[in-house]
Amino acid sequence: MSIPPVSMMTERRRLIFGAGAALIAAMTALPSTPAQAAPFLSQRMTMKRRGTLGPGGRDVILIAGLASGPAIWNDLPASMPGHRFHLVHIAGFAGLPVGGNASGPLLTPLVSELARYIDTQPLRAPAIIGHSMGGMLSMMLALRPTPKINRIIVVDMLPEGAAMLGGTAGGIGFLAGQLNGYLTGTKAGRQMLAQMVMQTPGAQDSDPQVIAQALTELGQINLRPRLGSITCPMQIIYALPNDKEMAAAQRQRYQSAYANARSAVLTPIGPSGHMIMQDQPEKFKTLVQKFLK
Repeated sequence: MSIPPVSMMTERRRLIFGAGAALIAAMTALPSTPAQAAPFLSQRMTMKRRGTLGPGGRDVILIAGLASGPAIWNDLPASMPGHRFHLVHIAGFAGLPVGGNASGPLLTPLVSELARYIDTQPLRAPAIIGHSMGGMLSMMLALRPTPKINRIIVVDMLPEGAAMLGGTAGGIGFLAGQLNGYLTGTKAGRQMLAQMVMQTPGAQDSDPQVIAQALTELGQINLRPRLGSITCPMQIIYALPNDKEMAAAQRQRYQSAYANARSAVLTPIGPSGHMIMQDQPEKFKTLVQKFLK
């Protein structure tokens, strides 16, 4: 076998290297396509997106409260162009099948799934807005060791779940542990639960067992001692009743509950009931728009 002359080998090598360089240049000249995250699948919740992310906008995760679904947010996403909204629907609430929430602990697994969504999706400066139980989940998320959360809004929720009933986790926490069996295992409990669902907007077709489990765990949670560990900006929007004395008591209640939260700004809206976004939609939207900037 004859060996090609050195000059021919050099020319061949030059052509190969030249072709490779041209190919690399052509590939780098192609417009880059942003990485697409895998679809988020969960047995505990669904996530729907609304809106398009614009310049200066951010991703906003909306978490409804106990027994409620995404419908409670009304037209909030449509009223804030430039932000991209992610609407959480918890399994077992407002008509969504119970899925992975059929038994066992509820709140901590929900926080883990929300954190997984935030960690795996390409989100820009994510903010979380949580109403009632959703507010508790928001604070629990912000307390994780490495939260990728830019800011949170807690809507009408105290950091001690039992305080919403006028008690403490230490005082009625034991009773809360018995609540699940009472609400689902007795006639009087089932009637009470049915009445609660009827009075909660958007709560129809919610699963009684999931509601009872949520109430049980909320009654045992107290985040007050840990609020100082939340470093991201936090706004607490709470409802004020019409009555002046009751409104003054409500102010004191929230100021005391969030005294340890160094990053929190407390803002009352009144007159309003628990569903602030529905009772005072314009005032609520104004506060949210300002906080998201």
